[in-house]
Amino acid sequence: MSNVFNIADRPGRDTRLLDQARDAAIPPLVDAFAMALGRFDDALFDRAERAGPSQMAFLDAMRELRRRREDIVVRFRAHLQRAWKALQEGQPLSMETAFAQGADDTLTLVTDQELESRLAVRNLASVIQRDCKPVLLRLDRRLGWIAGDVALDSDLNPIGPEHIGVAVHQAFSACDLAPEVRLVVIKLCERDLVPAIARIYAALDQRLGGGTAPEPATRRASRPEAARELEDLIADEEPGAPAWAARFLNRMAGVNRGLQAAHAGAQSPGFGEVPPGYASAPGAQGVLLEALHHLLQESRRGRDVQDEAPRPAHPQRDLSQREMLSVLSLLQSSPSATLRAAIGDTGESLSQRLKNEVLSSAMQLGVDPATARLAPVDEDAIDLVGMLFDVMLDERDLEGRPRELIGRLVVPFVKVALLDRRMFVQKTHPARRLLNVLAEACEGNNGESAAERTLLTKVEEVIDRLVAEFNENLAIFLTLEEEFRAFLEQHRRRIEIAERRAAEIQRGQERLEAARTRMAAELDERLADRRVPQAIEDFLRQPWAHHVTMTVLREGEEGEGLRESLALADGLLEELTEAQRHVIGKPWLQAWRPALLKVFASVGLNQDAAGGAVDALHDTLQAVAAARPDLEKALPELPQVVLPKPAVDEEATPIQLVGGADTLDFDHSDADHFRGLPIGTWLDFIDKDNKVQAGKLSWVSPISSRLLFVNRRGVRFCVASPEELAAMVRLGRLRTHQSEDAFDSAMQGVIERLEPTPSVGIPS
Repeated sequence: MSNVFNIADRPGRDTRLLDQARDAAIPPLVDAFAMALGRFDDALFDRAERAGPSQMAFLDAMRELRRRREDIVVRFRAHLQRAWKALQEGQPLSMETAFAQGADDTLTLVTDQELESRLAVRNLASVIQRDCKPVLLRLDRRLGWIAGDVALDSDLNPIGPEHIGVAVHQAFSACDLAPEVRLVVIKLCERDLVPAIARIYAALDQRLGGGTAPEPATRRASRPEAARELEDLIADEEPGAPAWAARFLNRMAGVNRGLQAAHAGAQSPGFGEVPPGYASAPGAQGVLLEALHHLLQESRRGRDVQDEAPRPAHPQRDLSQREMLSVLSLLQSSPSATLRAAIGDTGESLSQRLKNEVLSSAMQLGVDPATARLAPVDEDAIDLVGMLFDVMLDERDLEGRPRELIGRLVVPFVKVALLDRRMFVQKTHPARRLLNVLAEACEGNNGESAAERTLLTKVEEVIDRLVAEFNENLAIFLTLEEEFRAFLEQHRRRIEIAERRAAEIQRGQERLEAARTRMAAELDERLADRRVPQAIEDFLRQPWAHHVTMTVLREGEEGEGLRESLALADGLLEELTEAQRHVIGKPWLQAWRPALLKVFASVGLNQDAAGGAVDALHDTLQAVAAARPDLEKALPELPQVVLPKPAVDEEATPIQLVGGADTLDFDHSDADHFRGLPIGTWLDFIDKDNKVQAGKLSWVSPISSRLLFVNRRGVRFCVASPEELAAMVRLGRLRTHQSEDAFDSAMQGVIERLEPTPSVGIPS
């Protein structure tokens, strides 16, 4: 049995309980929304009395909400039902995907009004999350379990805060409301809707936890007790914990003091010598940050022992955060040539270069570099950001202009790390969300098409704005991410079109290959070991072969056209057999003349030329009957007909079946898994240079059962049979794709570089 794929039915899935949970949640939520909507009249009227010049906007809104009340409630309900259906199908819908699918298909950016509305419903979601956090964490786990052990969080829970926000947004999206009124309406939902939502959550949690739904079965029994406790802490206190945190448990479980500090709520640092400021992060976030600091300390100790740096001659003081931010602002607007060179150089550590640049640039603020040093917390921030970008630039397909663009983000992200260390441990942080979408746009984008060049230009615009406008307000990350995500969705639609085109091309090639195979088999069956006159062989191998191939392509292998073509070849060969018996005086091919004319016409001969070709066949048969080979006629010159050949992309077929599947070394269970692989599944393909490229299963051939994989740009790059893919698994050329974003994936690489020994026992 292979150690890569071990696919089984989802544990815990219970369709009956899912239906019961849906009926216990969605109708009450819709009713609560409808009741809240009914109370908006009084609130809007009160606002109108105090609105001054905007009074009519509020009065018009009252009429609009009354007129469209039913439609508003229907839209609210429709989104919750759609999100729940996605959960039932095992593919939970995220807030961003919901927003993207709700947009129209025109290639436009998000309007200011739309952006403000989205920000308002995000605030609504934050309020719900804040007020209902404990019960939501339990609902995430319980709903995820009965849905088939699906990982849910506040973004994916179909009745969670994020989807409540989307539903509110969609409900009012078709209403003609002034921008300021729309924001007031959404704000009213916080007052009138949130309390009811909290009661509905509590009732559903009690129903699921009171014996109706089983608790998720633990799969952590073999882990150390400390690791289990910390995992529960992460699950209970931080639904936005990053993916790499789960892989970090063994390392952190060995540091018992950190766990004790987290549970006791002590103010003293858990790992000893933790810089001031780390205790400000809540719960599991604080534990993760402390563990990161501990790893960085160990890493520095190892480097210090090797380097044996001399003690400074003068007393040194820590640069203040204000001095650090001022220096970084200088580097942000005018990065030095050495820093730009370090971004393009895969051999130099960005962390060390950044620290050197910060200290040398401090001279511009009147600070003597000989008497200044980095505070431990600032050094952590620079080390983590530097290594994060080192990993991202090394492991992602970022070359040339995309590498330069992503590299320009290094200094702004160091500033973010100084201002808000939660960026490293909170996957919903706006800075990392922006980095993720920018990395997605840049990865593998070599600007080969106009659409790709347009996308890179947009990336450059976003980064230019960030560099120019980011001071100490993180709101710009949210604004830029919202705007760019809307633009990126249009690019994704183009990728979907390219993916469909790749599937259509492959389908056509498969059909052509099948038609050529059928034609070759029929031709071999009729000409195998048989000597025939040259004119007849030329006819069968050229016009007839081309006609049969095109007929199978058009009509399929069961069509009437193929039967007629095969009957023509058989009839021609039967007449040849008679001629070889020296039958004299027969009007050769008279019965087959119309069919012969049709075949010759299909390769481009006009009527006269086609008649001459049929006459040549007639004269050849007559010469055979008379035993006069010298009287055989050649076919007239035929138009140059090139039989279409299926395109073979050598790079797209990393393994060739030589002699059939029996010659390959593979696990049959892996091959069976690939035969049932769902469309849309991503796998990681590893080339001979150990470079990894993610591929998405786009199409499965109904003819050959081969699987077509496309890259992130929707371009075909691998077509292989289940047996070939299983052999690639055995060779270490194929593995399960980890569905992590760019930031999480890079952070995992950072952890691996910091770890003194590889982690064991952590599932990937």
